[in-house]
Amino acid sequence: MSFKLLLYAPDGHPEQNLETWPETLRDLIPGIDVTVAESEGEAIESIKDADAAFGNIGSEIFRHANNLKWLACPQAGPSAGWYHSDLIDSDVIVTNTRDIYNDHISTHILSFILAFARGLNRYFPHQLKGEWHRPNYPIRHLPDSTVLIIGVGGIGAETARLCKSFGLTVLGSDPRVEDSLDHVDELVHPDEVEVMIPRADFVVSTVPETPQTQNYFNAEFFSQMKRESYFVNIGRGATVVLDDLNEALRKGDLSGAALDVFQIEPLPHDHPLWTAPGILITPHVAGEGPYLPERRTELFLNNCKRFANGEELINIVDKSNWF
Repeated sequence: MSFKLLLYAPDGHPEQNLETWPETLRDLIPGIDVTVAESEGEAIESIKDADAAFGNIGSEIFRHANNLKWLACPQAGPSAGWYHSDLIDSDVIVTNTRDIYNDHISTHILSFILAFARGLNRYFPHQLKGEWHRPNYPIRHLPDSTVLIIGVGGIGAETARLCKSFGLTVLGSDPRVEDSLDHVDELVHPDEVEVMIPRADFVVSTVPETPQTQNYFNAEFFSQMKRESYFVNIGRGATVVLDDLNEALRKGDLSGAALDVFQIEPLPHDHPLWTAPGILITPHVAGEGPYLPERRTELFLNNCKRFANGEELINIVDKSNWF
């Protein structure tokens, strides 16, 4: 089956290589009609009779869609607003790009855990001052340690595998996983995660931003963690209340935290979290790495073939939960 496809990815997504996709798609799917929209106006005109679309299709564009059946999100977990009410209430199937970042992000997480285990976050300030200082910072022996991974989808599952290779006990929490999971010693539904929080030496969040996870990691959550434990977030910035985390670190309620995503991006230069004790900050780069354009292209082309053949698409999203 041939179909009409709209490609529209504004707002700084040069990695999509959209200019190369139409020719490839025409070779792959005979009769396909592909349009690359350069502006919102062009997108509105093209989506009127499009069967499928790729990109950031906001409500202003979406309301003109009369025949749309599939919308491909260019990200794994877009920010609040991408899943607008018109889209959620529609019959349009949505897919995302989850799983193409699994190895890069899980390696970033493990880097944070290893840094904390060896106390590297404590030595960095001495290095900047040119101080040869050998305090008795505690060393965390990983085979004697426990990590709680909140969100054991693709990224969380790969993180569990890496952690297990270093001997950690791995706890997991996920709303979609009901059975046992490789490399996870104990798995619970999010409603039961409170019993696991006090047991963890490392708490890792990979959860997307959803109506349920906004501000999920707050003062109440941090108060349940051990004072000797560490918090890591590479999921979405809106899930963590930064002021609460900053206070927990400064009061000594946590030993440290590592963040790659933030409620506010870029994090303001005068934000107190920059200088909080035990903090490690990276500027939303955990997902960076080689082969992402190739993986994204392969995933999208595969789904286009499936759509043309009437087959089930890969990475279908639960629109009401945004992931």
